[in-house]
Amino acid sequence: MTAPTSVSSVPGPNAVHLPSVDHVLNLPAVAELFPRYGRPAVTQAVREHLQALRQYRFQLADLEESFLARSVDEWLTQNHAPRLKTVFNLTGTVLHTNLGRALLPDEAIVAVTAALHAPCNLEYDLKTGARGERDALVENLLCELTGAEAATIVNNNAAAVFLALNTLAPRREVVVSRGELVEIGGSFRIPDIMKQAGAKLCEVGTTNRTHLRDFEQAIGPRTALLMKVHASNYRIEGFTAAVAAHELCDLSHRHQLPVLEDLGAGSLVNLEDYGLPHEPTPRDSIAAGVDLVSFSGDKLLGGPQAGVLVGRRELIARLRKNPLKRALRVGKETLAALEAVLLLYRNPEALAERLPTLRLLTRPHTDIAAAARRLLASLQAACGACYEVEVRDCMSQIGSGSLPVAQLPSAALVTQPRSRKGAGQALARLEDALRALPMPVIGYVRDGALWLDLRCLADEAAFAAQLAQMDLA
Repeated sequence: MTAPTSVSSVPGPNAVHLPSVDHVLNLPAVAELFPRYGRPAVTQAVREHLQALRQYRFQLADLEESFLARSVDEWLTQNHAPRLKTVFNLTGTVLHTNLGRALLPDEAIVAVTAALHAPCNLEYDLKTGARGERDALVENLLCELTGAEAATIVNNNAAAVFLALNTLAPRREVVVSRGELVEIGGSFRIPDIMKQAGAKLCEVGTTNRTHLRDFEQAIGPRTALLMKVHASNYRIEGFTAAVAAHELCDLSHRHQLPVLEDLGAGSLVNLEDYGLPHEPTPRDSIAAGVDLVSFSGDKLLGGPQAGVLVGRRELIARLRKNPLKRALRVGKETLAALEAVLLLYRNPEALAERLPTLRLLTRPHTDIAAAARRLLASLQAACGACYEVEVRDCMSQIGSGSLPVAQLPSAALVTQPRSRKGAGQALARLEDALRALPMPVIGYVRDGALWLDLRCLADEAAFAAQLAQMDLA
């Protein structure tokens, strides 16, 4: 609700006075708002509106009962609108951290709804009638899909790494290659998380080359474990060397030390089977002898936000006994969604169609380009004569630190101002107008144009229908 800024009041002895709060609350149109918002919220809205009028010069029309009631209604509608909104992700980044990462399949949404709608056996063993372990709901599936002996779940992969370090290496050394001391989004750094977990970092090798002998020379009486971190959000090329997982495991096991590997993205299938670049899987790591593997649930796995730890039964049992496990545990909605997603992996032939993340990553360029051509006229009409819209080929990316150099052929609607004068401001207005739509549209600016990559556009009709509401004034 915007207060008037260029109006005048009636001066002198006949000056108009603002009505009282009680007077406005007793207006029939305002009283009708009580059942929807509650009397306290409506009262606050009336006070806010009258205060705004008091700070500015107002006209008689501003005090009409219909105008007052409409203004209060608008204030309440805006103030009670949800902050979390569904948007069109046309950024070209499939797993966009700022836009919620992986989309859940219908099966997961149904499972979450059921779990939230009624009581469920979250920590109740239906066979014995005793208290159960919530990890048991998904543990068997995770072991089946990764080859691990046991599994546990926390609220994200950073928490998984933190829990593992805090449990297995408090006040002791963890040996890591310098080339794997990664930083991911939000300034999450391996050295920082290690320090907070109470472990001491022992870095070996160099940025570009680390050898097995570097690890062997670092092992001492205070060594707790060896750690391997998958560089999922960058790649070092050229004169490089890294220690393979099986070599590191052979070394660590000779010294009776466990190996922890942070895989990050955590694909559960061979992506090359779907025409995508190779990404190591937890099954690969477990087969190589890694004792404990951590990965995310909402990246390449295509599930809800979660941190998954799989590995040796004895180590998982130790993690569960750590008091921090309770602080980092997930709720029933996460477990319901994760179980539904994991069940889809039992049918790999249908996975690319049923799992949204894989479906978006494998969407053919020809389909995306055809969608762009269908929507071209609608966007051009909404933008008007001051802008030029065309279809161009572009490259999408996977996102969220997954396969950082991999690009996927795509197509975009590209809009640029026809006049160079004030082009920057015109692009900013266009971005603002798209974000202000009922379902905000998020794209990106490059080379003096706004790009809307259509790889992740699932509902063409909804996108086109709201374009008529775009206000570029």
